[in-house]
Amino acid sequence: MKILVTFALENEFAPWRAIRDFRPAQVGMTDVYCAAIDGAEVEVIVTGVGQRLAGLRARDVLKANGNSIEVCVSSGLAGAVKREYVIGQVLGARAVRVGDPNDGGTSVVECSSALVSFAQSCGATVVDRFYTSARVIGTPEEKQHIAKFADAVEMESFGVLSEAAESGVAAVAIRAISDLAGENLPLDMDEVFTDKGKVSIPRVLGQVARHPGAVPGLLKVGQQSKTAAEALARFLDHYVAVVAGRSAVLNARGAA
Repeated sequence: MKILVTFALENEFAPWRAIRDFRPAQVGMTDVYCAAIDGAEVEVIVTGVGQRLAGLRARDVLKANGNSIEVCVSSGLAGAVKREYVIGQVLGARAVRVGDPNDGGTSVVECSSALVSFAQSCGATVVDRFYTSARVIGTPEEKQHIAKFADAVEMESFGVLSEAAESGVAAVAIRAISDLAGENLPLDMDEVFTDKGKVSIPRVLGQVARHPGAVPGLLKVGQQSKTAAEALARFLDHYVAVVAGRSAVLNARGAA
């Protein structure tokens, strides 16, 4: 079975890459990392931050693979918007929403119920919704608002899952919590990303120079992100093996 897994940033993928022999390759126009894991042929792409970039990268790899990819996992880190979730907790969503219901124009893409069930059997907490935001959500007040219609917030899954649905590929969104509902992010994170969705170190340093009091908070977020990424790596390493072992349960490409 071939499984596509997407991450937004290198640091989200790094712990998994450290424990498995992922080899670099190119599929279509996109750089990928490939590994064989307990019966699964895994292709990983680091898309950059944001729904548009993630969707474009996923589309390129899905189309370049023809019909060989059977499962797609949108993965990475997420912010909790409800207080019951803790750092490093792995969540699997039944669906992903884009758009604020209060503003109209919302859309929802459903995840494969079989893949969600497998995630739960591997130890993930199953939740109703992830919210794919167009910007970084950094304050408790914003998170409290999003909690009315979602369980966690991230920035890529809707784009990835939409492309998987278009290609008839069974897909799921799985994320590890890296910041809590009651926490402020220490910097304006929207200002540190390049047009390619990567973190710009000069931009980070520029913000730190302007706001030196943010350093302790920045270090805390870095440690929380590392903890979450490590938990996610352990989960995914087990999960892809379980999915490969239960491929018959999916029954057909894009099974619900």
